[in-house]
Amino acid sequence: MEFITAEEKETLTQRVEALKAKRPEITARIAEARADGDLKENADYHAARDDQGMNEAEIRRLEERLANVSVASDDDIPDDMVFLGAVVKLRDLDDDDEDLYKLVGEASGSFDADEIEVTASSPMGEALMKARVGETVKVDLPRGTKRFEILELM
Repeated sequence: MEFITAEEKETLTQRVEALKAKRPEITARIAEARADGDLKENADYHAARDDQGMNEAEIRRLEERLANVSVASDDDIPDDMVFLGAVVKLRDLDDDDEDLYKLVGEASGSFDADEIEVTASSPMGEALMKARVGETVKVDLPRGTKRFEILELM
């Protein structure tokens, strides 16, 4: 079972609704292209059908994901433990560099935030999950092992 925050669940739900709202637009594009005649050589028709297929596949993927997730409750998590939604200040023990990381269920794709998003299923996320302030975590990365000290939860 995958855990996500309530905010992430709301984002996924909104995404499904937005994709469902595109259905009439795509159907209209298909009908418009079909009216143009010969479907074998009708690029607009084939493009609209491809869009429809991708849209429906994404709706199914997100609905299946929503059906199989559990929303993490803040009430059950100790104040000093890293869990989904936590923003953590870490110090890289190799170069003493300090950065903020946010543990998320799914990356938003936004690079504007002050913190670096880390998914719970990534090597960094797995190392951080349920770790506590003051602990040192070891992360096995493709370029070797890194060690971080957990300085504080924000």
